[in-house]
Amino acid sequence: MEHRRIDELMTRDVVSVRLDTPFKEIARTLADHGVSAVPVLDDMGHAAGLVSEADLLRKAANRSDLSGRTPLPHLEAWERARAEGCSAAEIMSAPVVCAHPGWTVVEAARLMAVQNVKRLPVVDETDRLLGIVSRSDLLRVFLRRDEAIRDEISHDVLAGTLGFAPAAVTADVKEGQVSLHGTVEDSRLIPVIVRLCASVDGVVSVSEDLKHPVDHAGQAVPAENGMAS
Repeated sequence: MEHRRIDELMTRDVVSVRLDTPFKEIARTLADHGVSAVPVLDDMGHAAGLVSEADLLRKAANRSDLSGRTPLPHLEAWERARAEGCSAAEIMSAPVVCAHPGWTVVEAARLMAVQNVKRLPVVDETDRLLGIVSRSDLLRVFLRRDEAIRDEISHDVLAGTLGFAPAAVTADVKEGQVSLHGTVEDSRLIPVIVRLCASVDGVVSVSEDLKHPVDHAGQAVPAENGMAS
């Protein structure tokens, strides 16, 4: 069982700008390509920073509102400097938070959450740009067909990792919601099974109706055909 890798989900044909790209050309690039941010590359093709719509809007926010209806925003010195910038090098957010192509969806999602960013340029070991991955790209794992999720859980998790016989524990999947049914030898296996199934890409939730036989003394007894030989 393996999570999808970033190089399977990232956009490879990346729209980018150079360090000396003028402000208006950046705005035009965003509009023409229907994107909200672009990586900024140096002369070696390395990701030097990222320019987003928010970076460009700082220039508008830094101007006086002659109507007097909107109070002037309080900008820090670094924000004012970037608001007054005229090129990508002066406007961009840097250093840029990047991902590597071999990372999993989980690793990229965690980094986005920790750094509070919406996208990650994907670079090789020399920091050369290979692609870009966004939140919407990561969410594509939830577009997996129910049949594909069920097959991965049945073959890779239940049979492969846990060694259950096919009839011992079964999984039904509908709209990414997994329902587990069957019998296990030990109740302590249940949270492990649930956790492993929940880690499969595309799973929205996991519920279980798993039985574990007990004898009259309250001791667990082996379930017939509970595990594959």
